[in-house]
Amino acid sequence: MTRRAAAALAWSPLGVRLSGFPPARGCPEAGRKLSRKDRPARKVIVGTVVQGFWGQYPGLAGRLGQLEAIVSQMAAEAQRKYRRGLDLAVLSEMAVTGGRKGNAAQRSLPFEGQVKDAFAAMARKNKCHIIAPLDLLEGSQCYNAAVVTGRNGETLGIYRKLHPAVRHSTENMEDGMSPGTEAPVFDCDFGRVGVQICFDMEFDWGWEELERQGAEVVAWPTQSPQTAHPAFRAMRHQCYVVSSTWRNNASIFEPTGKIMAQVRPPQHVLVEEIDLSYMILPWAPQLKNGAGLKEKYGVRVGFRYYEDEDCGLFWSNDPALTIGEMARSIGMTDWSEEHARLQELFVREQRKRSGR
Repeated sequence: MTRRAAAALAWSPLGVRLSGFPPARGCPEAGRKLSRKDRPARKVIVGTVVQGFWGQYPGLAGRLGQLEAIVSQMAAEAQRKYRRGLDLAVLSEMAVTGGRKGNAAQRSLPFEGQVKDAFAAMARKNKCHIIAPLDLLEGSQCYNAAVVTGRNGETLGIYRKLHPAVRHSTENMEDGMSPGTEAPVFDCDFGRVGVQICFDMEFDWGWEELERQGAEVVAWPTQSPQTAHPAFRAMRHQCYVVSSTWRNNASIFEPTGKIMAQVRPPQHVLVEEIDLSYMILPWAPQLKNGAGLKEKYGVRVGFRYYEDEDCGLFWSNDPALTIGEMARSIGMTDWSEEHARLQELFVREQRKRSGR
């Protein structure tokens, strides 16, 4: 077998190797629900930030002013870079309350009132969706949470962190935070958005739930700047992952698992355009590492091909022609569909050989 053939058989954007065994929980329907290739191009401008909130808390009004300045900077950068508005702003973990002292109850704030009004005004002013993390007070319960505000100022919903960080060798969850119980997906006007927060990265259930519900972008507000694990999540669950951190870097991970864009201090704001109607194409002779489509469609096709991974992410820049149509014109199939076909083939072959 040639190296290319071996790579084509072994590589999987779902993060598993092909075999005759049934796929892990969360994977089996991936090929079906990930069919975005025949939808028109969906260009989405995403903003994220590296912003630590150590030091003295400036008061709620002061903090909301800091966050408004960050979102406005993202919106201005979107106009400068792409000549159109920002679609999604992702702020870092506990952006509203970071730096407040005390236990969970002392740090937490209600969303209703000043906080809600401030983010509604930010969203309307900048015409964007905002993911605003905070220590949230709800009755007698406190949550490490993120509120999703729509671009018209409406509250689309709240994600409550499923896995508050636990101090080593204790059962102390962030000094009194309650764990959330759901992993909702929020329908934005450009696509489906999910949220995981910091320590959620270490646990599968929330990510699997978001995949099951068709999340296309997962915002990951965090104090941890790690990159290997979110790269795996992006590839495994076939979504963009947008980290917003306190230190080191903020990154956008594409569904191939590659970092498509990253910002490091002293710069702190990152604004990039992604397309949610994409295909992942594996190596094939007619693809020519992307040149096969470029020769035929020119600037109407966009892609990032990774020779070190024998795959690439492809999208259409033509509103009248989908990336699926382009790929089929040179005999290419989305890897998730080919993966599902091969999975069935190998399962049948294993059963035949085992006499079942």
